[in-house]
Amino acid sequence: MKLNENVCFSPEVADALERGLPVIALESTIISHGMPYPQNVETARECERIARSCGAVPATCAVIGGRLCAGLTDEQLEYLGRTGPAVTKASRRDIAVIASRGGDGALTVAGTMIIAAMAGIRVFATGGIGGVHRGAEKTMDISADLEELGRTDVTVVCSGAKSILDIGLTLEYLETKGVPVIGYGTDEMPAFYTRKSGFKTDYRMDTPEEIARAVSLKKKLGIAGGTLVVNPVPEEYSMDKERIDAVIEAAVQKAERLGVKGKNITPFLLADIKDVTGGDSLETNIALVFNNVRLASAIACALE
Repeated sequence: MKLNENVCFSPEVADALERGLPVIALESTIISHGMPYPQNVETARECERIARSCGAVPATCAVIGGRLCAGLTDEQLEYLGRTGPAVTKASRRDIAVIASRGGDGALTVAGTMIIAAMAGIRVFATGGIGGVHRGAEKTMDISADLEELGRTDVTVVCSGAKSILDIGLTLEYLETKGVPVIGYGTDEMPAFYTRKSGFKTDYRMDTPEEIARAVSLKKKLGIAGGTLVVNPVPEEYSMDKERIDAVIEAAVQKAERLGVKGKNITPFLLADIKDVTGGDSLETNIALVFNNVRLASAIACALE
């Protein structure tokens, strides 16, 4: 495989891609914006370790010093974790501008999909995707993640849409964009912190190999756009739906009172939810990310 000269590959990732070995992408906003230090760096390192133990090479993606990176050094992971929200949260609209200025950017789901596609990486593991925000009929606040899923051929493994969102409208939007939503071992769309949402997935598949066959055929047929694989949080880490829904509702109302909007709202809500739940939500967040890395690695290993 010829490597894209616009992407800075770590030696490990470059070697794997050139040899046709399984590689999975990992995002960097989970390091800078998704968790507090030092849990964020510890989680990032453990995600990479899990991927390797499952037979896949991890490629954490970010913009560092103006370079589009697929695969980070340990020092770069530490830098993103320590700098935290001071690093720009970068999506499709931001990548070229940040790179042209020689800046740093922690990539969202959409941003990671773009770098992964440029790098030739077909599978990406994350925590949860963005989606249609509550009240979007007035604010038009819809995550760029959904647009990217509709246009970029990367399979995204997550634990559903974050439960701070309108999950029903998120699924409607994905349907409009032609994105298949595959439930791994489930017919129900998980809601990040919980296994239940009350909404159905498009398909249920029970093995990584079955998912890989569908993804491989989609690529062979030339059908554009991504695939969303939703993987419920492990049962032992799933939070009580009524409890977390109440906490989320209170956090959403708090954000409205304080005027928090746009790309700042998700980090604000996640931090508030963590504080109110006494850290339980952070433990759940970490567990589901690890679980998604395992599944993404298995799918990558099974791709044709």
